[in-house]
Amino acid sequence: MIRAYKFLMRPTVRQDQALSEMLRDHCSLYNGALQERRGAYRHSSKTSITYGMQSAQLKEIRAFDPERQGRWSFSSQQATLRRLDKAFAAFFRRIKTGETPGYPRFRGVNRFDTVDFPKDGDGCRWDSTPHDPVTRVRFQGVGHVKVNQHRPVTGKVKTLSVKREGKRWYVVLTAEQAQPEPLPKTGSVIGIDVGIANFLADSNGNFVPSPRHGRKAAAKLEAAQQALSRFPRRKARDRGANHQCAVEKVAGLHGKVRRQRLDHAHKTALTLVRAHDVIAREDLKIRNMSKAPAPKPDPGKPGAFLPNGAASKAGLNRSIADAGWGVFLTILHAKAESAGREVIAVDPRNTSRRCPACGHTTKENRPAQEKFHCQACGHTAHADTVGAVNVLRAGLVRRDANPA
Repeated sequence: MIRAYKFLMRPTVRQDQALSEMLRDHCSLYNGALQERRGAYRHSSKTSITYGMQSAQLKEIRAFDPERQGRWSFSSQQATLRRLDKAFAAFFRRIKTGETPGYPRFRGVNRFDTVDFPKDGDGCRWDSTPHDPVTRVRFQGVGHVKVNQHRPVTGKVKTLSVKREGKRWYVVLTAEQAQPEPLPKTGSVIGIDVGIANFLADSNGNFVPSPRHGRKAAAKLEAAQQALSRFPRRKARDRGANHQCAVEKVAGLHGKVRRQRLDHAHKTALTLVRAHDVIAREDLKIRNMSKAPAPKPDPGKPGAFLPNGAASKAGLNRSIADAGWGVFLTILHAKAESAGREVIAVDPRNTSRRCPACGHTTKENRPAQEKFHCQACGHTAHADTVGAVNVLRAGLVRRDANPA
């Protein structure tokens, strides 16, 4: 199996400058390749530029500009061109499926934050000085950078990436390793129901409170964004130090919320995986749940629109994003796979409207957000707990119908 690791790097001042220049030059290569594709299409719609054609030009580009392009790894530049090729492939795929296409756009220097190295030892090397007690990673054109390795890396390192988040630099590597030993069996099965009022409710009647990191940081973030909005719009080269400080403050607050959300998701998922052999969860379509409502034209007034609940739906969408269901479920599946546990996704329809006692299903069974009262047998319980119980039952039925 392939496992990813992310470590904080501790570059010197010169290395920090070199890393910034590496991102800048790869961004320039990405934008230049995108411009070439756009120009070819405008000249003739039948003319297409492929990754192979642009990769073949790299040798000439490096020879023409040795200071900005020739100093970096050839493989990392190929990876940047491959990233652009994947963006175009996704663009054409969305056109064929009828989705919103989203044509690939030029990247600003501050928005291009990752450089990939497809193979350890080709322009990069993990822990290239094993006798040094300090872990280091070497990048071509940068040198040996200290790494804060907070956990050991097992298996053979395959790929490395440099990633910038605010003022911090990270190295992200993937390692190929054998399937780890599964955790001992506990004999426990559980169903979970994610929500907003409570982050998670399980079929045993337990709840995990919603941390709401985004809401807690909303006041500070609003003040920082207002301070940033007071600066006039200028080109990047004309912006001063105060503007840069305002940008970094907003980015720092967003980064803190993201790290808090990840930490909570990791801890919650680990607790579930350690305690249960089988975990049933809802197969949620989070992207569809957080879509803005469609506008409602007023038939009596051309050009006018009727109320469509967009304001209240926007608040719900913020709460869904703040909960971070997608991140949590992704982490849960990854941890369960490593631990030899089973996660079953079931259809979420009517899970909180079906009575677990008699099976009666109607929307009137849920008169309030947290209350469940069966109209047929009178069974009462917390609505999220009822949903988790029904999810568990559906998961066990699906598991028995499709044995491993």
